[in-house]
Amino acid sequence: MTRAAKGPPAVTRRRKFWGWGFEDQQPAHAQVEAAAAAAREHLGFGPAEVERPARLDDLDLPPARLEPPDALAAICRTDPYERAAHAYGKSYRDVVRAFRGRFENPPDVVAHPADEAQLERVLAWCEETKAAAIPFGGGTSVVGGVEPPGDRPAVSIDLKRLDRVLELDPVSRAARVQAGVTGPALEDQLRDHGLTLRHFPQSFEYSTLGGWIATRAGGHYATLHTHIDDFVESVRALTPRGWWESRRLPASGAGPSPDRMLIGSEGILGVITEAWMRVQDAPRFKKSAAVLFDSFESGAQAVRALSQSGLHPSNCRLLDPGEAALTGAAPDGKALLVLGFESADHELGPWMARALELCADHGGRRRERPAAGEERSSSERSSSSPERGESEVAWRDAFLQAPYLRDTLVAAGILAETFETAITWDRFADLVDDVRARARDALGAQSMVTCRLTHVYPDGAAPYFTVLVPASRGRELDQWTELKQAASEAIVGAGGTISHHHAVGRDHRPWYDQQRPEPFAVALRAAKSAVDPAGVLNPGVLIDP
Repeated sequence: MTRAAKGPPAVTRRRKFWGWGFEDQQPAHAQVEAAAAAAREHLGFGPAEVERPARLDDLDLPPARLEPPDALAAICRTDPYERAAHAYGKSYRDVVRAFRGRFENPPDVVAHPADEAQLERVLAWCEETKAAAIPFGGGTSVVGGVEPPGDRPAVSIDLKRLDRVLELDPVSRAARVQAGVTGPALEDQLRDHGLTLRHFPQSFEYSTLGGWIATRAGGHYATLHTHIDDFVESVRALTPRGWWESRRLPASGAGPSPDRMLIGSEGILGVITEAWMRVQDAPRFKKSAAVLFDSFESGAQAVRALSQSGLHPSNCRLLDPGEAALTGAAPDGKALLVLGFESADHELGPWMARALELCADHGGRRRERPAAGEERSSSERSSSSPERGESEVAWRDAFLQAPYLRDTLVAAGILAETFETAITWDRFADLVDDVRARARDALGAQSMVTCRLTHVYPDGAAPYFTVLVPASRGRELDQWTELKQAASEAIVGAGGTISHHHAVGRDHRPWYDQQRPEPFAVALRAAKSAVDPAGVLNPGVLIDP
């Protein structure tokens, strides 16, 4: 077992307080105007005024309701930038409010602990003052998971200084990693040892390991290792009543899993500080293909066959004709399957050949690409981000740029929102049809509703919907609420889950309350009361304080 080298230096660039990415990545207003006009024309929405985001100097934040004690002053911030940047996540609703400078309930203090001892002092102070303690990783929540509740003082606990790979076990292929490390920084540190976690959510660039664990984040693997759960070996977290740490084991049948209670707990049971993670050798072989179908329905039948075949493709993402055409990834009227396999051990020709046969059984036709780059060694690719060599580069680029583009769409007066679920195959078609219809009914004839499958299982799939519609300036949040309610009721009513990988937060609470068994809710409240009797940890998320 080896100790890993010290992590990367602290990042000095500053994130935008209102949107996605760094401040120095924000285009000039003339560029935003041009991009906004092009987007509205492409969507057929007609011209509209392009707004400017609020300036930091113009923010009028409520005065802070508490000050850090002298012992914590060196690691705490109360300036407008820190409070605004930690007030919201990155949902459409969050970006609209921040874009307009609406910060009714920002945190009063932002703490930046650099080690567990400092975190212990911060959490003890929160309990003493009855302040809400909100764990904050990358701030990429799209469900209201990091927003202060507003009814009490709040401390946002930013964990990004805990950013190192602390220890490696190459025999077991595991790494002990601090929770505040971002995706790129984690991969950079593992790459020096020929290893990778290979968990690439869309928020990979900014989200953190602790955030992935706390929200049961989904990654890029479409089968098998679809969620961060599959990579967790053990978790360490701080509660107001002491440390919660599980034993490192490959598997255990010893009662309910302590890890499973923390995975998906969204900060209500403890502040995750580190975890032992199962890592793997970087893949040496990759094969990818794009397969066209005449309809989303026939593509879904092929995907079901693939998911039940035992081939376990690493990528098996099906785009409906609307989304495929919108991103320029496929001809009009064609659904697109982005199919991929990867391995650190063996070539993949037989796997891909059999997968394409299954697609052909359902009318799928491979979209031919140049052979170069179809299969290559890992030295030709960077493992610090999702692979760029897949057949449908157009869709890949659109996928990774979507969070950046949404900032422009907000300025352009376009409501852009996504929601996702999972459903068994026997109920899949009815759910997709109902959600599409309910979303269009809520937003009107101009709305565009597309669907893709992000993850697939032998018994079902995870449909992911994107909605685009001209925003009603001044009442965007009402529009969003109407859409959220209609789509969520359709999902839960059809038997789906309110979230496959976006988590619950505050936005999904009404439907999560319907989905979970009431005895489980009672048990969860009892568990929280035992470890957090003052109810300071992220109150209002998952359960009421």
